[in-house]
Amino acid sequence: MRTVIWLREDLRLHDNPALHHAALSGDVIPVYIYPQGLGAASYWWLHHSLSRLANDLSEQGVELILKTGDPAEVLADVCRAVGADRLAWNRVYSPAGIDLGRQVKERFSQLDIALQSFNGQLLTEPTQIFTKQGTPFKVFTPFWRHCLTTLEPTELLGRPDFKPSNITVESESLDDWGLLPTKPDWSVGISERWQPGEAGAQTRWESFLSGRIRRYKDGRDIPKDENTSMLSPHLAFGEISPKQIWFETHEAIAAREVDSDNGNKFLSEIGWREFSRYLLVHFPHVISASFNSRFEEFPWQTDASLLHAWQHGQTGYPIVDAGMRELWHTGYMHNRVRMVVASFLTKHCLIDWRIGMDWFWDTLVDADIANNTASWQWASGCGADAAPYFRIFNPILQGEKFDKEGEYIKRWVPELSKLGKRFINKPWEADPMTLKLAGITLGETYPWPVVDHKEARQRALDAYQVIRKPAQ
Repeated sequence: MRTVIWLREDLRLHDNPALHHAALSGDVIPVYIYPQGLGAASYWWLHHSLSRLANDLSEQGVELILKTGDPAEVLADVCRAVGADRLAWNRVYSPAGIDLGRQVKERFSQLDIALQSFNGQLLTEPTQIFTKQGTPFKVFTPFWRHCLTTLEPTELLGRPDFKPSNITVESESLDDWGLLPTKPDWSVGISERWQPGEAGAQTRWESFLSGRIRRYKDGRDIPKDENTSMLSPHLAFGEISPKQIWFETHEAIAAREVDSDNGNKFLSEIGWREFSRYLLVHFPHVISASFNSRFEEFPWQTDASLLHAWQHGQTGYPIVDAGMRELWHTGYMHNRVRMVVASFLTKHCLIDWRIGMDWFWDTLVDADIANNTASWQWASGCGADAAPYFRIFNPILQGEKFDKEGEYIKRWVPELSKLGKRFINKPWEADPMTLKLAGITLGETYPWPVVDHKEARQRALDAYQVIRKPAQ
């Protein structure tokens, strides 16, 4: 049998159901179609991930075919060109991904070619999980508790053994796609931190499982340390499977190499990833609209100067600025700081969560439509399982709690590096001599706060009065 594999968010060989099952029965022709609408940082990652996947396939005598165009038509053309018996793929659980799958099925209903799809992205199948009342879950904790009682992932699939093939298909060039930045090349900091591709994913996972996971529960909130897995971009591009993470974490717990508190806390974050996709499957409107419909009446403000200050790490609040500069330099931001900067934009600045979500989409290497949407709605208070909307992070206290010595701030906001911990999160409160000795001139070397915390907090609480009454 000859199978065309439609690759999307599954750029790996290990535990890839579509590739595995196709390789068992004959020739395999993997095809990747240029994706529209990714952010700049994601395109950078995609270039390197595809390059490494192409090399891995080539070592086994298989060519990765790159194409541009309407997926349904491109896949139909490739299948006809190679005389394929079957088209297979791993499902993508987003509104656009689901819609593309339907379009392909409709187009192939006119062809004598078998279709086969797999779950290669999640531990669960979203369409099979419901409350006792038969309705979709809307809160994470009961959702994940239900999953834990029923979750029985199938066994991991190894690296497929491909049969040698002399099939040739015209392919576009990855370089011609122009995914990398050139003028200017802003990717230097990103390149220093990341190794896209399946090998990079496995290296990072092994490093985390053999060490940092043991301090995950408490250490995950400390931005100066790398206590998190840093797997999010690898998961977003499917360079490692969540099943592998699940199985090997449980194996480490069973072997007492990892204590259950740290291991299960980490797995609950994998659960949040599952829940984010679950929401998109059952409530696809949240891709652009608030889960809590009352927030569609919220009086969001338009303030270009506040938005610019936030985007470029010039708000005058050190923990916020450190996070935004880390994002710009590395394509990544520590999760605790993501919550702080998202709260600041939506609550201190009253700027629509969708604007922040779009900025993250363009600048994050782990930009993931499900996580990005769910997390921004959570931070702004309008999403499923959101924090109480009136909870407003105090960026000063957040910095003092999670970056006590100011080490994270000083790394990313070096103009404050000589300021002691007493004022590192609130330099505007330092006396003139302290500022002078630290080489700081507020308004010149570092900005005054763009908003007053107390005033901004009250303004946000006043704005929330608009949505307190139940929707009609």
